[in-house]
Amino acid sequence: MKKFFSLLLTLALVLSLAACGGGGTTPPAADSGTTPPADAGEPAPADVTITVAALASGYEEAYPGMWQEVCDAFTAETGVKVNLICDKNLEDVIGPSMQGGDFPDVIHLATGREKGLTEQFIKDRNIAELTDVLSMTVPGESVKVSDKIVGGFTDTSVTNPYGDGVTYLAPMFYSPCGLFYNAGLFEEKGWTVPTTWDEMWELGDKAQAEGIYLFTYPTTGYFDAFLYALMYSVGGADFFNKATTYAEGIWDSPEAQQCFDIIAKLASYTNPVTPAQANDQDFTQNQQLVLDNKALFMPNGTWIVGEMAEAPRADGFKWGMTALPAAKAGGNGASYCWLEQAWVPAAAPNLDAAKQFVAFLYSDAACAIFAKGGAVQPVPGLGTVREVFLDPVNGLVNGSVTVDQWISDIKTASDQMRANLMG
Repeated sequence: MKKFFSLLLTLALVLSLAACGGGGTTPPAADSGTTPPADAGEPAPADVTITVAALASGYEEAYPGMWQEVCDAFTAETGVKVNLICDKNLEDVIGPSMQGGDFPDVIHLATGREKGLTEQFIKDRNIAELTDVLSMTVPGESVKVSDKIVGGFTDTSVTNPYGDGVTYLAPMFYSPCGLFYNAGLFEEKGWTVPTTWDEMWELGDKAQAEGIYLFTYPTTGYFDAFLYALMYSVGGADFFNKATTYAEGIWDSPEAQQCFDIIAKLASYTNPVTPAQANDQDFTQNQQLVLDNKALFMPNGTWIVGEMAEAPRADGFKWGMTALPAAKAGGNGASYCWLEQAWVPAAAPNLDAAKQFVAFLYSDAACAIFAKGGAVQPVPGLGTVREVFLDPVNGLVNGSVTVDQWISDIKTASDQMRANLMG
């Protein structure tokens, strides 16, 4: 079977557009760019100190101090001092102070997190425009930011959430996502990685006989990449495009039903402890299920290797990754590329210096530091979506949500989202 890893960047988070339609209480958008951007090549005022808040993800665990080193390099280059906040539970650390009006200047926190902080800022239009950063000169270099970013990475709803051609989120680390497993266990058992869903169910029965569940997932948020890849593998580009733009009747199509059936059946093969641990505090316990041979597959990104580097594991454990199986024999499997984002709150106290820091993130110096943690820069949605489309998977696993109820809620939400997109 032919497999391919599809970089579905252009349509990666079209789903996020729907929740951006707001009511009359939505704050006004950030500065539209009438003020000329700061020249990244000029020395910054010596008395400026910016606050950078960054998620301590698996990359930071793989190379402790990664973000601090980047901040120090920025200070050395520009003279702008940096107060760094780096934490696994970043929302809990910066949330209370932001409620009091004290905002970081730069935040590195992707969409798709359980608490939906980035999505909330997008929805409320409390996020600064970054289009002018693309024309800034990278600090310490002679090229513009736009010259450093791979084409296509600033033309998606991941970075331009309002569909108006304006960039609000800077594309950061990107990572292929797929199904991760213990390749050592497969070698030991003589098992073959499934290439179709029928083969997946056969393997699930075989593994279950040995006390091993077929599947687990860190949190339901990880089903976004899973769902996108599944839709593409089942119905190709046409179905994917229609589904991610909420085409009328799309969820009544045979392709949609096949996607629903696969996820529902997968729920019956999922380790039952998964839902209780599927949150931002305990998700590594679900990932540990694969390392302990208590589940065969989990959806994840390549950052998992660094994130679980120090975790115990079964003898002979070796990381393996595969695309989602094809819908039928002879079809194509599919994977997805996850893209993280950095952004600037509209109320950032040092907007020009914040944009200068974002520009520096694409410098050769910063890229080299990030690479030490396995984080790859793109250099040569929202809460409603997760709540309706993804979170019910927990209920499918523990039996508190029926498949029919899940599908009905998706259709209702899709109708509302389509109306928002067209309004």
